[in-house]
Amino acid sequence: MQTVAVDTASPYRVHIGPDVLGSCASLVKRQTERAVLVTDRTVGPLYAGRVLDALAPLCRQTPLVFTLPASEEAKSGTWYLSLLSFLAEHRISRSDRLCALGGGVVSDLCGFAAATYLRGIRFVTLPTTLLSDVDASVGGKTAINLPEGKNLAGAFCQPEAVLIDTRFLSTLPDEIYRDGCAEVLKYGLLEGGELLTRLESAPLPDHREDQNLQSDIITECVRIKARIVSRDEHDTGERALLNLGHTLGHGVEQVSGFTIPHGRAVAIGMAAATRAAAHLGLCDPALVGRVERLLTAYRLPVRSPYPASDLLDAMYRDKKVSGDRITLILPKAPGNCIRQSFPVEQLAEVFG
Repeated sequence: MQTVAVDTASPYRVHIGPDVLGSCASLVKRQTERAVLVTDRTVGPLYAGRVLDALAPLCRQTPLVFTLPASEEAKSGTWYLSLLSFLAEHRISRSDRLCALGGGVVSDLCGFAAATYLRGIRFVTLPTTLLSDVDASVGGKTAINLPEGKNLAGAFCQPEAVLIDTRFLSTLPDEIYRDGCAEVLKYGLLEGGELLTRLESAPLPDHREDQNLQSDIITECVRIKARIVSRDEHDTGERALLNLGHTLGHGVEQVSGFTIPHGRAVAIGMAAATRAAAHLGLCDPALVGRVERLLTAYRLPVRSPYPASDLLDAMYRDKKVSGDRITLILPKAPGNCIRQSFPVEQLAEVFG
């Protein structure tokens, strides 16, 4: 097992390995009266029983379970309020604990409920997808979607602990695993160097059975995110780098009605961001080919199925759009990404 410290105002640790769940009681330590396990209809039948057994030593009463739809639909005001009502009906107190078992949708919703119910309650995340391992579970960004856009209502709320049991990935369908690889590749482009070379030479989907490689790559991604989050917890500067591919990707997700999942949308966004960097003369044009080849090797898309005109309205609702300019994270080179204003009217040239 490997451990990464996240040094925020409320510090915590991320534990990564193939039997983290079995050490749950010793890693979380603090006992509570009750716990509520928040999961979804796909993950719950697979793992809720094992997680409830692991949580039992940490609770004086039998843990409760709240189950969400296994889709982006769950990350809504309706389900958020349903969870808050469930907590209130069962008289969950500030001395109790929420536990998020699932992917990014579950951790985002559960974290936002933890941030706002009784003005704050402890929560632990147990991510079950590669995407949530390296992205949603770490950093304390919680949110729900509004009809007008993605992640428009949320709060910063750091978890009490993050338990990444890599055995959960064994039941992940290949397409969902590859979706998570997009976030892993984002870290490779942000960091450059050995991490990117490793991802190019040994594509993760081809080595899913290599537990050591998988744990090492996840740990390295978590270390990168923890380092950035520890320096910029509330997203006022450096943390914006983690949005590489996301502003454009969120537009693709929104226009698709979330039929294009987050990772694939981010892959499209990263490819478009690299083309935007080349368009502005910020990077060697050869980087465009390198990024597109890498994404294609992981069977991820590099082009939007929608024209830029269809995406503009969705992106205008994004927090990073102002007037006729959009703020993007653009790669000058692997390991050297910058925040840059880009003309909205020129997006067609990088999406096409």
